[in-house]
Amino acid sequence: MEINKKYLFCFIILFLIESLIAIFIHDNFIRPYLGDLLVIILIYCFISIFLKKKIKLLLLYIFIFAVIVEGLQYIHILERLKLNHIPILKIVLGSTFDIKDILCYFIGMVILFLWQKRTSHESINE
Repeated sequence: MEINKKYLFCFIILFLIESLIAIFIHDNFIRPYLGDLLVIILIYCFISIFLKKKIKLLLLYIFIFAVIVEGLQYIHILERLKLNHIPILKIVLGSTFDIKDILCYFIGMVILFLWQKRTSHESINE
C-alpha cells in the first residue's frame, strides 16, 4: 500500500494542533469552533493518506459522518451504552451536542472544497 506523504504530513501537523488545542486551550472560541473546523480537515487528510485516486463526494461523506457523530451526542449514545466512563470515547465522540458544531463542520467542508477547486485549477494551468 502506497501512502501519500503530503497528506500524512498534513495529518500529523493537524493532529498535533488539535491535541494542543484540546490540552491547553480552554476558551470560548478556538477550542469549540476552530477545533471543530479543523477536525473535518484532519479527517480529510487522514483518509487522503490512503487514497490512490480522488473520491468525488468525499467531502460530503466526511460532513455526513461528522453530523452523525454530533447526532450521537444529541441522543447521549455513550450514556445509553454505559460507555461514558471511557475517556478516549468521550474525546473521540464528544459528549455535548451543539448545532454550532455542525456549522463549523460545514465551514471546514467549504474550505476544503475551495482548496480542492483552487489546487485542481492550478494543476490544469501548469
